[in-house]
Amino acid sequence: MALLTILEFPDPRLRTKAQPVTVFDAALKQLVADMFETMYAAPGVGLAATQVNVHRQLLIMDMSEDKSDPHVLINPRLLDQGGEQVFQEGCLSFPGIYADVERALRVKVAAQDVDGKPFELEVEGPLAVCMQHEMDHLQGKVFVDYLSPLKRSMLLKKLDKKRKQSA
Repeated sequence: MALLTILEFPDPRLRTKAQPVTVFDAALKQLVADMFETMYAAPGVGLAATQVNVHRQLLIMDMSEDKSDPHVLINPRLLDQGGEQVFQEGCLSFPGIYADVERALRVKVAAQDVDGKPFELEVEGPLAVCMQHEMDHLQGKVFVDYLSPLKRSMLLKKLDKKRKQSA
């Protein structure tokens, strides 16, 4: 396994729209394993392939404390959503930056597993937020896109300041 490099905003590659996964092979399984290792080491709860400069429709999630609830969604499609919630989101591509984002309370998606087998998954609450956040990455969207221009500007200035302090 290997740790992958996570792209950080404003890297333009984060805006790339991911293409469908068409080959379900050992290389895909290795990518998934490397993504989990990278996400856990970061530490994070979700990671889209786009964030590691692989522009395929693949995302992983695990919001459990003990890394016991991993989810792999390949070629995910939103089937249904309902309700709304505001949740404080962060992102491995925006280290140390958090903002309240309004999203659907529950979502139902169709996806494939690492072997290409189709399945459906319905989740709500924080896991639904995570899923929507990671699915956005596959479309070239980032969570700050949901913020007002003023809030977005303030957060990006904060991110820039953090980078200068750590340089």
